[in-house]
Order: sequence, then C-alpha cells, then structure tokens
Amino acid sequence: MTLERSATSRRGALMLLGALPLVLAGCGKGEDGTKGDKKAALTDLRDRPLDLTSPATPLTIDDGRYLIALSLIHPDPVSLLSGWSGDVNRISPEQYKAYVARFPKLATLPKTSNSSDEFSVEAVLAAAPKAAIVSLGSGPTDAQVSQLTGAKVGVVFIDFFSHPFENQPRSLTLLGRLIGREEQAAAYNKFRQDKLDVISKRVASIPADKRPTVFLEAHAGNGPDCCNSPGKGNVGDYISFVGGKNIGEDVIKAPFGKLNLEYVIDKNPDVYIATGGPHLEKAGGFVVGPQYDEARSRASLKKVTERRGISSLAAISAGRVHGLSHQLINSPIDIVATEALAKWIHPDLFGDLDPQATLAAINKDFLAVPYEGSYWTDLQPSPAVSGD
Repeated sequence: MTLERSATSRRGALMLLGALPLVLAGCGKGEDGTKGDKKAALTDLRDRPLDLTSPATPLTIDDGRYLIALSLIHPDPVSLLSGWSGDVNRISPEQYKAYVARFPKLATLPKTSNSSDEFSVEAVLAAAPKAAIVSLGSGPTDAQVSQLTGAKVGVVFIDFFSHPFENQPRSLTLLGRLIGREEQAAAYNKFRQDKLDVISKRVASIPADKRPTVFLEAHAGNGPDCCNSPGKGNVGDYISFVGGKNIGEDVIKAPFGKLNLEYVIDKNPDVYIATGGPHLEKAGGFVVGPQYDEARSRASLKKVTERRGISSLAAISAGRVHGLSHQLINSPIDIVATEALAKWIHPDLFGDLDPQATLAAINKDFLAVPYEGSYWTDLQPSPAVSGD
C-alpha cells in the first residue's frame, strides 16, 4: 500500500528542511529531547554527546521495532539501513512480509546482532554504517562502543523497552534528527501526546483506592510455567498511566520478570490481560494478529484463562479478560495499546476512546507500511475495542 502524504508543496518544503546540514554534538533535553531550537545539539539516551552530521545514514539497528519507528517518519525506511537485527518476531512475521513486499531490499540486508543477543562489533563494521542504533540497557559494552567510534561509526542509544512510555518521544526525536526528518518526528510525537493528554486529564481524578488491580501476563501460554509479568517500567508504566495497579510492580524490580502463581491467586486481580502473537501458536498460547480471525484469537484467549489457578481469578469470572498483541508493546505505535488498556481498565471513563480509529489514523498519516488486521480481542467483546 502506498502511503498518501500531505500536499505536494508541504512535502517539498519538508524535504528541503530535511536536507539541511545539521551537526549533532551534546545537548540538554526537554520532553522530546530538544530545547526548542531545531539546531540544538543532542545527546542519546545515555546522555552521551553525538558527534554526527545529519543525515547520518546508513544505519544499523539492533531491534526490529526501530524499523517501525523509522517507518513513522520516512517513506522508505529500509533505504536508511545497511544492516538490521533480523528479529522478525518483534514486528511479527506478517508485518515482516508486508515490509519485504514493499521494500524487497530488507530480505537481503546484512544481519547484525539483536538486543537480546551478545553484541557483535564485527557484524556492525561489516555492514559499514555511519551510525549504529542500539538499545539502552543492552547493546554494546563501553569497550565495544570505543571500538566502533574508533572506526568512525557513531553509536546512538535509544529506548523502546526499559522505559518506553517516558523515552519514546526523545528516541523518535533522535532518529528524526539523525535522518533529517525532524518535522515528521515532531508531528508524530504531537499526535501521540495529544491523545495521552486526554487520558491523563481523566485519570487525575481517580483516587488511589479506585484503581483496579491488573495482571498482564506477557507471552501468555508460552509454556507450563506461570507467570510472566511486567514489573518496574515497560508496560507496567502504561498500566499505571491509564489508572490501573500492576500487581507485578511490588515484587519485580526489573521491567519484566515472573510471578508465582500463588502470588497471582492471592492478589486476585480485577482485570486479566494476556499478550501474545504468532510466536505462541506452536506452544498453544494466546495468538492474535492479521493471520488469525477473531474466533481463533478468542478461542486461544479462553484456553489460557482455563489453566489451573488462572481460571479461579475474579477477573475471569467477571468477564474482564482481554488479549493484546505483544508486538504493540514497546512499539513506536504504543498509543494504540495505551488506548486499549485504558478502555479495558476503566471502561466507564474511557468508553469514547477508539484505538482502532487511532491505528487507522497512524496507518494513513504516518506509517510507510500499515498495520492490517486485528491486534487485540476480549472474551466480552466491545465493538469499539475488538478490532473487527
């Protein structure tokens, strides 16, 4: 699908703006990583000064989700890359196929290590980028950073995982500055922030004792052990933002970890949310995505709620059971998941939110490759949230 942009005159003006030379050195940071001056110097998410000239392409990326981020602000994100992490599951096999159909070069790009693997300096150097985009909290060691910078490869740490709710705008701004697409990054950040503001204003009136307890089981049904859960940071930040109480935050200090089943039963959460996707099909877990119809996704969600212990939770008997594509978590389009979470956790307060319409707007106005199909479901489907 070819993404229709705004008027020709606007497109031409933005292209001229993106072509302006810009040196990135060190900087202070505001909400989006700038001081309001488009030529203000920047730091990365480790507060390291960046000594790069824009456009600092080609790039390598250590997380496939950064391809989605680039797609939000550039009509041909693959053209910006000399290597990528190849972690198809992080963007979903169907989305990867859509990218290859639109940009065949992706299928033959050199592979570099992804953020969950041991970092390979050699793979990055072989791809010959001007800058390596790496993940905060993983990525290269300080010694490896020195190796890369010594070879004239810039190293830029961004974050869509540890604290994505806080760090996404700044990360996208950095990417925009690096590739000469500041205006596009600013436009998407404003789109996202405007929608977050609607939620935050309503949540401010919710007393602490009226916040429902939430168990979000990540990769639900991926094995016999229970229970994967967010802790401090990551999707736990989203649950708190929309007025919920993540039951994992008191005992898991990392962004993700495991809860004992006995702990989950004792907490007896008000709301149960599973995450999953195609990667759980072989394990018999929760599956959702464009290759599954609603009946299949709901059946798999019902199956994971019938496991020992989980089936006895108050959330299950009350019908407050929902499922979300894991690919929408830590995603550059996280506002879609945020709206879905808000509706599920406070249905009376957020009945007017329409995450499907938000996704459609992102597809139309930003993404080079759209998200097609359904990415969430529930056992008591609501037309505005079901994704039908």
